[in-house]
Amino acid sequence: QVQLVESGGGLVQAGGSLRLSCAASGRTFSNYAMGWFRQAPGKEREFVAVITRSGSSTYYAISVKGRFTISRDNAKNTVYLQMNSLKPEDTAVYYCAADNQGSRLGVRSYQYEYWGQGTQVTVSS
Repeated sequence: QVQLVESGGGLVQAGGSLRLSCAASGRTFSNYAMGWFRQAPGKEREFVAVITRSGSSTYYAISVKGRFTISRDNAKNTVYLQMNSLKPEDTAVYYCAADNQGSRLGVRSYQYEYWGQGTQVTVSS
């Protein structure tokens, strides 16, 4: 089992920045690729970003590429999502997730075994 706890969400004006954190406990964090997904009201959960277990590879949704940066600190069992130039359409609950295929850049929800409870990000116009 891997337990994931997100933090860092909040209310920010358009153009602002937030950094989300996801702290992991349980099994060896460094074995897992880590992803971020988000879900806006009335919409399906969508992929945001993923990082492989070593941190050597990342992949982003087109909608956030160039604005968001995913990173991880395996010594701290934590993955981050730095979000810059935020837009109202980024408003959603953001979830981190763990994929035991540590070298995979998964973009589908079903590829991830463990999920956090989510943190709300609201961007005002």
